[in-house]
Amino acid sequence: MKTGDKVRTIAEIDGIPVGSEGKVILANGFNWLRYRVRFTNGIEKGDLDHRHLEPIGRAAKRLARAAKRASA
Repeated sequence: MKTGDKVRTIAEIDGIPVGSEGKVILANGFNWLRYRVRFTNGIEKGDLDHRHLEPIGRAAKRLARAAKRASA
């Protein structure tokens, strides 16, 4: 995922329920890719990773295409 991607929570995070949607506002890291997300309810949370988030919308389609190309 990268900055600007829309995401959804797949695990409950400190009062943010599963299924909450938000937008990645910071993506960083080399060995551990982590994200800061601003959720639609106004809460901003950092240090989230693939265990907490899944891409949705255009981000999900872009990542699916990239995975398909990588496996071919």
